Amino acid sequence: METEVIGKLFQGFYTLATSEPIIGFTRASLIVLGMLLIYLGKKGVLEAMLMIPMGLGMSTINAGIMLMPDGSHGNLFVDPLISDTEGLMNIMQIDFLQPIYTLTFSNGLIACFVFMGIGTMLDVSYLMRMPLTSIFLAFCAELGTFLTIPIALAMGLDLKESASIAMVGGADGPMVLFTSLTLAKHLFVPITVVAYLYLGLTYGGYPYLIRLLVPAKLRGIKMTPDPNKVTRVYSASSKLWLSVILCVILSLLFPVASPLFFSLFIGIAVRESGLTKIREFIEGPLLYGSTFMLGLLLGILCEAHLLLNPKILLLLVLGIVSLFISGVGGIMGGYIMYFIKKGNFNPTIGIAGVSCVPSTAKVVQKEVSKVNPSSLVLPEALGANISGVITTAIITGLYVTLIPLLK
Repeated sequence: METEVIGKLFQGFYTLATSEPIIGFTRASLIVLGMLLIYLGKKGVLEAMLMIPMGLGMSTINAGIMLMPDGSHGNLFVDPLISDTEGLMNIMQIDFLQPIYTLTFSNGLIACFVFMGIGTMLDVSYLMRMPLTSIFLAFCAELGTFLTIPIALAMGLDLKESASIAMVGGADGPMVLFTSLTLAKHLFVPITVVAYLYLGLTYGGYPYLIRLLVPAKLRGIKMTPDPNKVTRVYSASSKLWLSVILCVILSLLFPVASPLFFSLFIGIAVRESGLTKIREFIEGPLLYGSTFMLGLLLGILCEAHLLLNPKILLLLVLGIVSLFISGVGGIMGGYIMYFIKKGNFNPTIGIAGVSCVPSTAKVVQKEVSKVNPSSLVLPEALGANISGVITTAIITGLYVTLIPLLK
């Protein structure tokens, strides 16, 4: 009797103590992991705006499990598994984050908002100055999104699940969210969580990969411009119409992914149209607010019952494999350009094709500057970086369009 009274008073402790051992252990581990994410976010090791709300959400959801009226364990945050309309309408009046999850997260809207913000930050002139080189490096840096699929298939995932986790290699969170929602909705929570946890590796881990694969002598290469080539300055109108034409062509090719294309290119269009107030809103409150809420929802979705999927370990392994292969592919592309340009190209730039804007471009410049402070490679790195965003969007379109057609 006393135990029952104490259980009703302190339900978080009670449900933790009375859960199945694996559930209890997972809840406790996720509480600690959430605190670790907050610490790493505060220290600047991981992205604070994403990891602090994600970490607190992860810790709180696993601490705040309570006894429901029917005796089961549940929470008052969100139920991502509910599907029937009547049940959804009822739960939206009880779980306080359910409306935000249903109306912005599960339909991909929040990913599109983030992509709009990314678009407003992209200066496509970097791409226009070296289009062939930038696009080539970007496709090389997509190696993980291709090679991870056969690896995942060999490890027991089906084709749709394999394509969804392979998109982690593109290092673009909204793309992973969109792809997994479309192809593998039953796994989109763990896949998206894995993707955003690993995005920090592009900033924290890629410097070590660069040092491993590119000798200091090559990292310090200072590229000399071609004296016969005039540096062209592109007008805002030319950049605007480039974004319009690309958006229309890509939407014609891959209508399923057109919301992503539209979101990216409307951001670029706003930037180049001189709509200052709108640009400030999209790249400020909308982008930061969406990123914050995305982190918050991802943390809340890290409830032990949801993550205790036998495939979660596979997803963790495949996510890091995909990012690693993409990084290696980008550096390989950099070496190819180094030989094509007879040594007048810094191979480190290749890894900037991994489309985590602008983190990978900054990593490249930082690693180059450590060896040779006078070597400026940021413009070329940004060109590859911007191309990486576009190529990742194209591959997303390919996957969500073609894979459902394959039986």
